[in-house]
Amino acid sequence: MGIKKTLLLMRELKLILFLCLLTFAVSCGQQKKYVEYKVAKGETMRSIARKLDIKTKDLRRLNPDVRRRPAPNTIIIVPNTKSLITANAQKEALIRKVLDSVAVLVETDSTALAADDAKNFLIHEVKKGDTFYNLTRFYNVSQEELISLNPELSEGLKLFQKIKIKSIKENVNEAVVYSDEIGEDVSLKVALLLPFRVSEYDTVAADDIFDNSRLANYVTDFYMGAELAVDSLRLQGVAIDLNVYDTERNSSKIRTILEENDLNQNDVIIGPLYSEEAVIVANEVETPVVFPVYSKNQSKFKSSKIIKTAPNKEVFSDAIATHIKEVYTEGTITVVSDGNPESDFHALKMSEILQDVDSINEVQVIKAIDGYIEKERFLEVFKQLTNNWVVLATSDNVVVSVAINSLISLPDSISAKVFSMDKGKAFDKIDDNKLAKIGFTYVNDLFVDENLEPTKIFNKQYLAKNKTLPSFYATKGFDITYDILVRLASGEPLKETFKKGASYRVESKFDYSEELFETTENKGLFILQYNEDLTLTRLK
Repeated sequence: MGIKKTLLLMRELKLILFLCLLTFAVSCGQQKKYVEYKVAKGETMRSIARKLDIKTKDLRRLNPDVRRRPAPNTIIIVPNTKSLITANAQKEALIRKVLDSVAVLVETDSTALAADDAKNFLIHEVKKGDTFYNLTRFYNVSQEELISLNPELSEGLKLFQKIKIKSIKENVNEAVVYSDEIGEDVSLKVALLLPFRVSEYDTVAADDIFDNSRLANYVTDFYMGAELAVDSLRLQGVAIDLNVYDTERNSSKIRTILEENDLNQNDVIIGPLYSEEAVIVANEVETPVVFPVYSKNQSKFKSSKIIKTAPNKEVFSDAIATHIKEVYTEGTITVVSDGNPESDFHALKMSEILQDVDSINEVQVIKAIDGYIEKERFLEVFKQLTNNWVVLATSDNVVVSVAINSLISLPDSISAKVFSMDKGKAFDKIDDNKLAKIGFTYVNDLFVDENLEPTKIFNKQYLAKNKTLPSFYATKGFDITYDILVRLASGEPLKETFKKGASYRVESKFDYSEELFETTENKGLFILQYNEDLTLTRLK
């Protein structure tokens, strides 16, 4: 096709497009501007606005007297989008037909990945909301490593850009990472339910409160972290109406709060801290209830409105078993039990899971006798010049200590590596040098890299606001609150965002899974390993 002919065709195309726009503009102008809309059960002003593809604030301006969560069958005024949608669909079809008549070839050699790159590297396509921080956290690589593989990243991330992450041979986790996206003109209403117990402490000196009450420290720090999360999102343009309620660690007070306040007008409820109180709230509201702590009773939750932010303990066991199956190549595997029924159960379960792998021929189980395991019992099953992996299915202080002391004093020709479902109190008195010597590998729901820039920023902002560095509870308050609210700020229903991948915050991972009509659970965990220099490496 000659240049002159192409130019003529393009001029003709422009004219057709202009006439399309003019025709449809006139057509739409003749339609009725507003119509009535009957609210269905469970619909909110936000969900209706999203359904009609209009801004929530515009819908609220049309209906200033209607609450955020209207009652079913409420009649509201909405823009008449039906004819506009039909016209737009027709217009797009016509434009596509015109465009299809011209074959336009765009050379993309400079940005396309070579075929061998696609075969040898995990590839990530940059999405809206992606940052170096969430990519490095999710894929467990540094920003420098990404730029080394993709020099063009020195100019920053670009939408739809395809980048190499790292070699497929490194067995990376190919799960999806959630990208933070904040919609336009987003407003959120949030209820925070915490047991401040203000009336009880009204006459007590502040120093005495915090010296004598662990709960007071936890609640205060959690609140300060949550408050910083709200401040951060407000700076990003999210309008947040935060309402704080003192539950007083009292079920009667919870019921009073429910009676005197319409908590259904909130987009989310964070708290209460106690499992029985969370159940009470969930039974009375339609709004998502975020349970922000771990409780041994949380496995009993049945309400689909509850969101558990702390993983169940069974998930820890599954995580270490999965990791071992993924990295095992050869050698012996031994599971240690302290002889108690619970420990025996976990040891048997671990053994059965691992033996399902074809490459694992046998898993030995060693039980402590009178709280003691002789070194010779390990030597009976260990082999020279190969891997000897030991899984500790016990939290008994003595058994853990005795087992590790035996494993760090093996003959030079025999080495051992130790795995555990978690790093509980039984390991607190074990010297880190011993743990490093056995390459101690365990599961945890927390991991923080103090060298990461976002971590430094969080610590700096918290210090400036509260005149102290953040505690574990403060960081947890920030992570949970920020993660939930930034997902809501996307404009999508909260549980829809859970389907879009795991997120990493300052020290927490949120990887929610949901079964229909059941409680939503966080399964976000880290696999950590001690190095010889006493540092920790995140393996997964």
